Amino acid sequence: MSKIILLNKPFHVLSQFTDDQGRQTLSNYVSEPNVYPAGRLDYDSEGLLLLTDDGSIQHQISHPSKKMGKTYWVQVEGIATPEQLRPLQSGIDLQDGPCKPAQVSIIQAPSVWLREPPIRTRKQDKTSWLEITIQEGRNRQVRRMTAAIGLPTLRLIRVAIGPWKLNGLLPGETKTHTLHAPQKKPRPSRK
Repeated sequence: MSKIILLNKPFHVLSQFTDDQGRQTLSNYVSEPNVYPAGRLDYDSEGLLLLTDDGSIQHQISHPSKKMGKTYWVQVEGIATPEQLRPLQSGIDLQDGPCKPAQVSIIQAPSVWLREPPIRTRKQDKTSWLEITIQEGRNRQVRRMTAAIGLPTLRLIRVAIGPWKLNGLLPGETKTHTLHAPQKKPRPSRK
């Protein structure tokens, strides 16, 4: 049996268990021994992070060749238009090369927890929310994608990785799933 822990990683928490600079880490939220993150989530991003005690599952979740979709709710500065999103949907070029096409849509502001500290806002600022699903996971990819189309990211929340979803977990909360190894089918007997 293998374990997968779903964590709603709070803002300004590292996706690792130790830090020599005194910042908050996974050890502030996960007490389960011998589990490791399957992928990462930036220090200034929030939301779903998966941890497991099984190296093969960790590889299945985090390796780009496995094409496990990651879905984000992204609050951006400015009013997004469908025309602005087309480069993301067709595969935008970034400094480190082209991105694969993303699924992107404009959404209503989701009902989410207040972030501590809150995002910077001014009364005249207009913001939009996007839902973005990518198959890759390059460094700060979603933030760089939205900046490239003139919509800087203000807040980024990962809500799903493949079949696993945040589903109401609040920041710092965890939920553990136990995965059973697939049972081998008995071989038919030869008579």
